[in-house]
Amino acid sequence: MEKQPVGIVGFGVIGQRWAAAFSHAGHPVRVYDPGDGRTQAFRAAQPGLMADLDAVSGRIAEPGPIDIFATLADALAGVGFVQENGPEDLSLKRRLLAEIEAHIDDEVVIASSSSALIVSDMQADCRVPGRIVLGHPFNPVHLMPLVEIVGGRDTTETSLLRARTIYEAIGKKPVVLNREITGHLALRLMGAMWREAIALVRDGVASVEDVDRAFMYGPGPKWTLQGSFISNQLNADGMEDFLRKYGPTYQAIWDTLLDAKLDDETIRTVTGSTAQAVRGRTQAELKDDREAGLVGILKTIAERGAL
Repeated sequence: MEKQPVGIVGFGVIGQRWAAAFSHAGHPVRVYDPGDGRTQAFRAAQPGLMADLDAVSGRIAEPGPIDIFATLADALAGVGFVQENGPEDLSLKRRLLAEIEAHIDDEVVIASSSSALIVSDMQADCRVPGRIVLGHPFNPVHLMPLVEIVGGRDTTETSLLRARTIYEAIGKKPVVLNREITGHLALRLMGAMWREAIALVRDGVASVEDVDRAFMYGPGPKWTLQGSFISNQLNADGMEDFLRKYGPTYQAIWDTLLDAKLDDETIRTVTGSTAQAVRGRTQAELKDDREAGLVGILKTIAERGAL
C-alpha cells in the first residue's frame, strides 16, 4: 500500500526524530523549518536513528525519503498528515497552525507535539479547528512508543481516530485522553512521582542515587512490562483483593506524601545530589547508554508487555 507523505513542521530534536520514525515506516517525509543549520545535523544523525529503529522493530518497510524544503508551501504540498513541532509559545503556535492550514486540504489532520499547551487554545484561530489534535511524543521520540493524543473543544472524533490510526501504523503506542488537562497523562504521572522524589532528597530521607535505584530495581521493571494496575493486582488475588488488603498501607502513605517547591535551596540540594550520582559521566555518555539500553528494553516489552 502506498504511504501518504507526512509533513514535518519544525526540525529541531523532536522534529528530526519524528521524521526518522515516519520515514522508517515507509512514509515520504517533507520537512520545513525556518532556522539554519539543522539539515546538516540531521543528516549526520540519520544513520544512527535509522539503525536504532531497525534494532527495535526490524525493517518493516523501505524507508521513505526525507526531503527538506525552503518554504512551508512547498513542504506541505500533497501531504496527508502534519506533525507540528514549533516552540512552546501559544501565540506563535496559533499563528503557525493557521498558516499550515493554508497549504493543506481540509481533511488533513494536524498534530502538535506540544508538551504543555491546551489544544482548545491552540486551535482558536484555525479555519478548520476540528482537525487539530495533540500528538505528544516522549523522548527519544524515534524510539519511545508512547504518543498522547488529546482533542480540543472543537476537535472531531474522526480526527482523533485518524491520528491514532496513523501512529499505530508506524509502530507507536498511542493513548487517547477523554478530556484536556494540564500535562496530559504521562507527565502528570511522572510529576506526581517526581514531586515525592524531590521532597525525599530535599528532606534528607535519601540521596538521588538511592531514590533512582529504588525505582529502577523495585517497581520500575514490573511497571515497565505490565503497568501499575496489572502489576499490583498480581501482588494479591486480583485487584479488589489487592486494594482491600493493601489499601490501608497506601492510604497511610498518601496521607503523609510530601510537597515540593522548586525554590533555590531545593534546586541546589537536588543538583548536588544528582552530580554525585552521575559520578563524572558526561551527558553524551549517559545518553548513549540510555538509548542503547532502550533498544533491548523495548524489544522485551514488544514480546512480553501486557498492553
